[in-house]
Amino acid sequence: MTIRPEMSLAQRKRQLVSDELTEAALNLLALKGFDAVTVDEIVTAAGVSKRTFFRYFASKEDVVVQFLTEMGAGMRAELAGRPAEELLSVALRHTIWISIDACAGHADRALRVVQLILGTPALLARFLERQAQWRDELAAEVARRLGLDPATDLYPQLAAGMALVAFNAVLRRWSDSGGAEDPAALIDRAFAVIAPTLDTVA
Repeated sequence: MTIRPEMSLAQRKRQLVSDELTEAALNLLALKGFDAVTVDEIVTAAGVSKRTFFRYFASKEDVVVQFLTEMGAGMRAELAGRPAEELLSVALRHTIWISIDACAGHADRALRVVQLILGTPALLARFLERQAQWRDELAAEVARRLGLDPATDLYPQLAAGMALVAFNAVLRRWSDSGGAEDPAALIDRAFAVIAPTLDTVA
């Protein structure tokens, strides 16, 4: 993770420790499986104490949740930055692609992490829980973009939900193929299905 220049020295130190723990945990979890890895193994790999681990994370699940939180923040920022005149289907396709591309760009580890999440019931539950938050955030951005009221209009939630269904379908297919399928082509195929509905209703 890139350290932002405006961070204080203390914030940079915290970020570096968090990154070390995340890297060590995700590598171990992806390599050995969720149930086989202990917090003791994670802290040994990261070179920190167990006490330090629990200052940053409440559990092994929370390491993965942080990984997912950053993914969701990237999607919200991408949608907010898309040109106002762009079709919503195009804007949402780019929004979903930004996260898929981040995974594909680190394919070896990311594929193992995605397979770990999809194959571990506890992590899959947290993943879907986190996506409910992403859907609300994306819906708020869709509503802002189209001048709709997210409290009364169903369209923003439905549009965000369709985009995330496409995201899940692509992740699942990419994971099941062992990384062999091209994520960009999968995204294009998924949005070819949902784009007409997104743009007609919008």
